This record gives sequence, C-alpha cells and structure tokens, in this order.
Amino acid sequence: MKKISPRYAITLLTAALFSISALQAETIDIYPAEKDMTREIQAAIHLSREKKHAPVTIQLRQGDYHISRSHASHQLYYISNTTSSSENPHPVKHIGLWLKGLRNVIIDGGGARLITHGEMTTFVIDSCENIVLRNFTLVAADPTVPEMTVLEVGDTHMTARIHDDTRYEISGGKLRWIGEGWSFTQPVAPQVFHPGINETLRCASPLDNLVQVTELEHKIIRFDYSRRPDGIKPGQVYQMRDAIRDEACGFIHKSKNITLQNIRFHFLGNFGIVGQYSENLTYDHIFCEPQLGTGRTCAGFADFVQMSGCKGKLKILNSRFEGAQDDPINVHGTHLKVVGYPSPRQIKVRFMHPQSYGFEAFFKGDKIELADAHTLLCKSRATVKSVQRLDNYEILLTVDTTLPAHLEQQNIVVENITWTPDVEIAGNYFARTPTRGILVTTRGKVLIRDNTFYRTPMSAVFISDDARNWYESGPVRDVTIRDNTFIGCGTPVIGVFPENDKYEGAVHRNIRILSNRFRLKPGKAISVRCTDGVEIKDNYFVSSSGTIENIIDIEQCDNVDIDKNLLSR
Repeated sequence: MKKISPRYAITLLTAALFSISALQAETIDIYPAEKDMTREIQAAIHLSREKKHAPVTIQLRQGDYHISRSHASHQLYYISNTTSSSENPHPVKHIGLWLKGLRNVIIDGGGARLITHGEMTTFVIDSCENIVLRNFTLVAADPTVPEMTVLEVGDTHMTARIHDDTRYEISGGKLRWIGEGWSFTQPVAPQVFHPGINETLRCASPLDNLVQVTELEHKIIRFDYSRRPDGIKPGQVYQMRDAIRDEACGFIHKSKNITLQNIRFHFLGNFGIVGQYSENLTYDHIFCEPQLGTGRTCAGFADFVQMSGCKGKLKILNSRFEGAQDDPINVHGTHLKVVGYPSPRQIKVRFMHPQSYGFEAFFKGDKIELADAHTLLCKSRATVKSVQRLDNYEILLTVDTTLPAHLEQQNIVVENITWTPDVEIAGNYFARTPTRGILVTTRGKVLIRDNTFYRTPMSAVFISDDARNWYESGPVRDVTIRDNTFIGCGTPVIGVFPENDKYEGAVHRNIRILSNRFRLKPGKAISVRCTDGVEIKDNYFVSSSGTIENIIDIEQCDNVDIDKNLLSR
C-alpha cells in the first residue's frame, strides 16, 4: 500500500514514477496537510487509473483538505440548466476531483473535510462506471452567497452584521462582496431568511436605493437609503448572489452505477449536483444543509440536485435538503425544437433555452418522440440512426423511418425517450427553499414516499412538462406519491400542470396520491390537469376552512377516483 503524503509532493506529472507494485495496490492513502491538496488528490486519482479498472479505494485520512481553483483541472463541459453563452462565454470548468474513464473506484473521505477556495466544480465523474464517493464533508472557504443579519432599522437606514465567512470591501461609500477570484456588488436573486419560522423567500434587494455604506466596526455595516427600506426587520438574514452558474458543485456525465453516500454538502456552488446522460445514480444519506453552529443559513447557490436526461434507476434516499436558493430536486429531460427537415428521414433540432446547450442529447440507437409543442402530445416516433453535431445549438438527426410530411407545418419538439429514468425519492426532509421541493417529469416509474416538506413557498411536489419555456420534458406515465407529510407548503401542495396551451387529450397518465398528511395553508391541497388516471385516496388534511371538494381541483382529467380522504379542522 502506497501512502501519498505532503512530503512526497506528488503531482500528475510524477505519478508515473511509482513502482509497478505501488500501482497494483488496492488502497491509496492520502494524509491531510496545511497546504493546498488538490494535486495530491489528483495524483491519487491518476494512480487509480493505472490499475486498469481493478478495484481501488482512495482513502482520505481524517482532517482538512484544501482544494483550490488555482490548482484545478481545466476541462470544457456544457452542463444543462447552468449558464447561457452570453453569461459565460467560456464554459471551462475548474475541477478539483476529475474522474475520467475510471471503473471500480471508491473515494472514501473517512470523515475528512474538503474546503474549496474560489469558484470551482468540486468533482466531475465523466465516462465512469462503478464509482462511490462517501464519508466526507464539503465546505467553502468563501461561499458565493454572502449573508448578513439585520440588527437595527431606522427611517432611512439599516445596520447589519456581516457573517464571519463573508468578505467585503467598501470604497467611496459603496459595498462590494468578494471572494477568491470573484466579486459582485448588486445581487441578482436576493433572499431573506426568517429564523422564527425557518422559511426563506425571494425578496427585493436590501441594497436598493442606497446612498452610502459605512463600516461602523469590523463586520458591522450601516446602510443609508434615499427612502425608508421596505420589509426589512431586525433578525432577518439576507442571502445574496450574482446568479451566474458558471460552475457546478458536482457533475456526473455519461457514467453508470454512481453512488454518493454519507456526504455533508454544507455549501454547493455555483450550482448543485448535476447528473447528465448517466445511468443508475444513488444518493443515500446526503445532507445539503448549512453546518450547525456556523450561523450560515444558506447551503446552495441554486438547485441542490438536477438530473437531466438520465436513465436506469435514480434513487435519492434518507437525505436532508435545507437552505437552497432554488429547487432542491429537479428531474427532467430536454425538448429540442425541430427547425428543419433536410430529407424525409432527417430532422434538424435546436436547443432553445439559453442555459441548456452544447451537450450531447442523442446517441445512435436512441428512441425519440416528436410532440406538438402546444398540445404536448406525440405525433411520431423514430429511432436515431446517426447524430451530427452542427454547432453548440443545432444537431442533425437521421432516423430509421420516413417522417410524416404534415409535421413540417406544425411546431414540433423532440424528446429522447431512451434517457428517462425510474425515480425513487424516499425518506428525505425538505425545508428553507424559496421555490418548490421536488420537480419531476419522466415517463419512467416514479415513487415519492415517506418524505417531509416544511413550508415550501411553492408546490412541494410539481409535475410539469413544457416545450415553450424551460423546454424541460416530458410526460409522466406512472407516479405514486404516498405516505408523505406536508407542513404549511404553498398551494397547490401537489401540482400537476403540463404547460400545454391547446387541449387535444391527456398529457400525463396514472398519478396516484395516497395516504399523505397535509397541514394546509388556505388554498388548494391538490391540483391536477390534463391527466388520464388520477387516484387520490386515504389522505388526511388539516385545514381551518374548506371541504374535501374545494381543496382538490381537477381539470380536463379522465378516469378520476377520489375516495376515503379525511379533513380535520
């Protein structure tokens, strides 16, 4: 067993000098040090590659490991739902742990803490199989979401305490938030955290209408305004970010059988964990939440978990999602718009949402569905024979069948229906998010069970499908939502809203909402539209007003069975 410690100063360039016996070792040890450890960890990953896919465990011994953007691997990746080309013209990612083309590798943190420095992508798992990341904590030395707590509010001023891990500078009466290699002034997507009810909401910027900023003492700042600040109260915590998702916390790409287990993500920036065109992903006991005792209220720059175009089985189990800046979990595919028919067996398709482009969305042998963008209903199916990338936005597909000529007169989108996973989301806790809890649009089998949702301002569970906005596909075919607890969530608590603007039949099918417990705000508990096969049974509702009939809304649905639900005041 070869130990990698600071005194060996191992880099990827020198890793090849190790003996053959060292390369054959089953375990590679790494020891912490008070210096940047990015290259030491990269060297261990390189050694595991030399094992020729034999099982390897990279064992981090307990302690702190500093991971920096300055020593990261630079690799070009186009990641779904991140940034547009105008926001980020050069989408190279700065990667701390880059796993490429590996099999049968475990990275075991052994209780270690990884500390990132600068905006970076902590890990990438690309073209890998049978990979496990487990037993470590991830924090940021300079979180890209600065925080401050309101101490006092006057007629035209506010005094606030800046969080200990938030850095800033004041020049000419103006405030700038800073980190290692990044800075911004006015936040694009501010949020306010209400500690008394553990709820976070989007809000106006507390930096609007500023006249000047003055440092009263270290970390105590006075903000003077041109008019009375609205809605600001002592005790509130403001979270601010620039909204540019130029990195991700983690990226799983074109990989199979990947497990994240017993990991504490205390800050995910500048995006969450993205699975893209990967198969069989398991997240078990992952804790996306601020670290207790630090005073931080935000744990993520945007979504926590985003799954785009995956297949096989996606499992998210026994985990906590608290303190996101957007949806904790979003599972979807991508609709690409048909922009041309070069021949009867060819279609030219285009990425439409500016934040999703450039990645491989189709592979030879994939089955596709062509749907009307207004009805969201299937008009034709085919199998991909070849794929030609034309540029970062357009792809030419050659298919195995002659396409109907009438499609050329319609607004048609294409979904890759091969890459649609089965999903199990069970035993999780959701809180302190400004949006929804779970978004899911996949035609695979979906089970959402035994979760708790606390005060999500929007729907706790949301099923959409759209082809004219975010272009997130597609229809659901088998969804069970059972034995969950919903506490004070936005309405409707469970929403099924396909974004069709023309009705020619059901978009979704077979949705069962069974044995859940709802403590309701005024408004709807369940709203479902354009679905064939709706079963709502054995649910228990606590509401101060209304009846079962007026807290459940059904629109343009067929084969609906609502029975044995109870309402208590």
